[in-house]
Amino acid sequence: MADQRAGDASVLRIGNASGFYGDRFAAVREQLEGGPLDVLTGDYLAELTMAILAADRREDPALGYAKTFLRQMSDCLAIAAARGVRIVTNAGGLNPAGLAEELRKLAPRLGVEVDVASVEGDDLLRRADELGFSARPGLLAANAYLGAFGIAEALRAGADVVVTGRVTDASLVVGPAIARFGWTSDDLDALAGATVAGHVLECGTQATGGNFSFFTEIDARRPGFPIAELHADGSSVITKHPGTGGAVTVETVTAQLLYETSGARYAGPDVTTRLDSLRLRQAGPDRVHISGARGEAPPPTLKVGLNRQGGFRSQVGFVLTGLEIEAKAALVRAQMEASFTDRRPAEVRWTLDRTDRPDAPTEQQASALLRLVVRDRDARLVGRAVSSAAVELALAGFPGFHLTAPPGEAAPYGVFEAEFVSAAEVEHNAVLTDGRRVAVRPPVVTRAVEPLPEPELPETGTAGPTRRAPLGLVAGARSGDKGGDANIGVWARTDEGWRWLAHALTTEKLRELLPEASALPVTRHVLPNLRAVNFVVEGLLGEGVGAQARFDPQAKAVAEWLRARHMDIPCALIGHVR
Repeated sequence: MADQRAGDASVLRIGNASGFYGDRFAAVREQLEGGPLDVLTGDYLAELTMAILAADRREDPALGYAKTFLRQMSDCLAIAAARGVRIVTNAGGLNPAGLAEELRKLAPRLGVEVDVASVEGDDLLRRADELGFSARPGLLAANAYLGAFGIAEALRAGADVVVTGRVTDASLVVGPAIARFGWTSDDLDALAGATVAGHVLECGTQATGGNFSFFTEIDARRPGFPIAELHADGSSVITKHPGTGGAVTVETVTAQLLYETSGARYAGPDVTTRLDSLRLRQAGPDRVHISGARGEAPPPTLKVGLNRQGGFRSQVGFVLTGLEIEAKAALVRAQMEASFTDRRPAEVRWTLDRTDRPDAPTEQQASALLRLVVRDRDARLVGRAVSSAAVELALAGFPGFHLTAPPGEAAPYGVFEAEFVSAAEVEHNAVLTDGRRVAVRPPVVTRAVEPLPEPELPETGTAGPTRRAPLGLVAGARSGDKGGDANIGVWARTDEGWRWLAHALTTEKLRELLPEASALPVTRHVLPNLRAVNFVVEGLLGEGVGAQARFDPQAKAVAEWLRARHMDIPCALIGHVR
């Protein structure tokens, strides 16, 4: 592979071109042609994605990887080879060896010579009995979250492309940094710094203005993909190629740091990163410097993601228009409940969304939506039986009866669960182009992860009159999912805003603002260095995204819902709104 990489040997420039399976197809080419890079990464895996790949593998054992990545390499592998850019991706999914072999076949057709390595050992499905996972019915996949040292071994051996299965998302960045700077498992602070950079990059354009609370303040039409400039001490600068859209600011980076994390200790297979030690500063236009990362020994266990088929589900949407919405909803509920004559499904959930308003100028604005979601292990109970009962009400229901769409057959749904196994129980191998296998040893020094006590809060901020107003006027937020739990990170825009937010947005206040969370366990984590509080709401998403338990199954918009809720906010803070 030719070497036309970034020029400064003391800086490792790592770009990201994918944050999920289905992200912008052109991003690989945009990153390769937009400016100098040493390494290009792509994150294709999520909890739901593993279930999708498991279904692919059941249909064809040769599959189980992200097929999009192979198409992207058909378009761009020659460009990467010409520019000397190494590729590191978790697109291997459940079959990294299969994807690596397809890439080895592709390269000669493109007229390029590349060494392709894979990282294996995460797939524990065949060991389900041994590890105690087999008791879960319908188990589709069981994958340990491996660390970065397998990627590093492959790169040190000369690999131009490294394909992994389930590694932690940040490992795609940490691995190249280990290979470049020669870090060992003892370099905990440096590993922590690279983990932070990897976490910022892993979701692609979420670091550069995508899904950003204050999107109206930037050019959010087509954000560029992020780049991390890593240094030997683990510090980094987050940036993007010149001329691309979006923005890289302390706030866009803060939003991503809070995404799908929880407390100050962020555990990983190679290091536990202390998020409360980070320092962020604007180092120029679209450049944010991250320093101060501290690392602690990793936990002795690895997280294992278990994907199983939970059963079958169906959904019917009834449109209720005009007057007596509640009475119409009660009638159709009674009619549908009466149809469950043989056996009531295991779960029957009704949700009435009052999107209607009085004296509406359009029919849609005069309508509410009543959703029925039914789940059971028996497809017959939730499929044709439910859809037929709904359709049969067409001339025998409430006035104005109609549905959002014809009800369909029962569809299988997935469930994600997390377990933990000893790191010593999991093989971790770099498989090189010539077939040699390089084993990666588990960490020798480990430390159980314990929550930290809440840090001292700042002195109470602005006194004086308050005004009832949306929280989002003075704070940004980002939310996401981890299994059945939701994470909501909220940050203040100013120091004065932080002195108010730290005291005002308590767990009790969050439960008040988000009634769905009122009966659920809620934990608040305080990160003064980011002017942020991070909440974990346990069980908000039921059995996880695959189960589609709520209107927003991945909790992506919970943060914006929270920002839209009203609080008594000091008038002086609202006056500081940009």
